Amino acid sequence: MKHKIFVSGIQCYAYHGCLPEEGRIGGHYIVDIELHTDFTKAAAQDTLSDTIDYVDVNRIVTQEMAIRSKLIEHVGQRIVDRIKSELKGIFSLQVKITKLCPPINGDVQSVAIVIEA
Repeated sequence: MKHKIFVSGIQCYAYHGCLPEEGRIGGHYIVDIELHTDFTKAAAQDTLSDTIDYVDVNRIVTQEMAIRSKLIEHVGQRIVDRIKSELKGIFSLQVKITKLCPPINGDVQSVAIVIEA
């Protein structure tokens, strides 16, 4: 079977960006994760070990978001790589990182990247 697990709205304060000020001041980010898996056994037997633990997903995201990068594209790829290497039973996933109020010389609510792997 095909199932999806969403861990949405992970809020982080991080220091990503190409501008030196972004490394000092930081900004608000929201990360959304979509995992494609098969949790048939977990659904039938009510066992956490047979599905993906949301705590692990949140831990990976917060740890990677805490490492400064110039580009959120780079952070997103690191999140994808860690989820794929540390969590079992994932067929594919999607990572979306949204940077709120980016400093891009305009009145912009957010920018975002999406990686599908």
